Amino acid sequence: MLACVRYTGKLTQHARCLGKLGMMVIESAWDVSANPAIRVRSRTPKRYLWLINRPSAVSLQPISTYNPQAYLQEFLSEPAALQHLLTPEAERFFILAVEQMYPLFTRPLPPGRSTSHNLLYVRTGSARMHIGPETYTIGPHEVLLVRAGQVYSFGPGDVNTGYICHFHDDLLLGGRGGAAEALAPFEFLRFWGQPVIRLGAEVGEFAEQLLRRLLVEYSTQQLRYPEVIRAYLLALLHELGRAYTAAEPAETSAAAHITGRFKQLLAASVATMHRVSDYAEQLHITPDHLSKCVRRLTGKSPARWIEESIVLEAKVLLTQTTWPVSEVALAVGVADASYFSRLFRKHTGLTPLAFRKQQDLS
Repeated sequence: MLACVRYTGKLTQHARCLGKLGMMVIESAWDVSANPAIRVRSRTPKRYLWLINRPSAVSLQPISTYNPQAYLQEFLSEPAALQHLLTPEAERFFILAVEQMYPLFTRPLPPGRSTSHNLLYVRTGSARMHIGPETYTIGPHEVLLVRAGQVYSFGPGDVNTGYICHFHDDLLLGGRGGAAEALAPFEFLRFWGQPVIRLGAEVGEFAEQLLRRLLVEYSTQQLRYPEVIRAYLLALLHELGRAYTAAEPAETSAAAHITGRFKQLLAASVATMHRVSDYAEQLHITPDHLSKCVRRLTGKSPARWIEESIVLEAKVLLTQTTWPVSEVALAVGVADASYFSRLFRKHTGLTPLAFRKQQDLS
């Protein structure tokens, strides 16, 4: 078997890669020219990859992330209605009443990534969103968080009022260094944290006051006074942090810690690591212990999480690119296109091509 792929970033010396079950691990150290290709030669029991300079190949570029301008222009039925958001500044921060934005989304939003955090607060009604392989629904006085880099999607039809607040870490830092220390109080902004925060009526009312003040400030001043926006936003996040901490068990279990680290690794490595044993090795535990922890906390096995994450990444690529199915399969680390199609159908009920057609029609 001979297959070719192209990686659009920088690769490292010899770029000899070891591939198991479609996984690629780049081994060493000097830069090579842009857009090199990788030839995959099948050997038993391992596959070895060598760099070659062939033009026909798959681009293993990262899945697209959307900034607000691109996102709104692409998916809003009437982008002009929110013209004030279609500026570079909106990447750092914006806030809107949910009832002002949601009706403008008239078709399902395909999976994508945001370059910043998004916070959805519901006053009345409910909101439903897919984040990673999970689906969440929130109601009054509840917050749903989509962290920067997470894959998410949602459909039209939700009837609600509330606020959507989009903010970048840079705004919170205010140009200062020490990002890890500055953001440490906000554990809920970590990639693997619980995305739903239930505030209750009393705390919810205070959160609404801060969100209303943010909306007034942004509507009248945009980001002319970022320190004012930062002050209100930090106050809001600290309130959310207290509610988030109060909802956690007094002592976070070792199983919860392991499960969180597994999810973090999976998000970063889904295209390169597909075996439970590889994740267990990274976490310095046995595969059996990892399986028990993850299943206990989530109700799903690590293998199920891995499969669902592969399919989710593939959905994004099928929506955002015109690549053949075989190239999408390679981009998510699956060398066998037939196996990839079976896996995709197992989790979605559709073939990859049928899913793409469905998205195109919508």
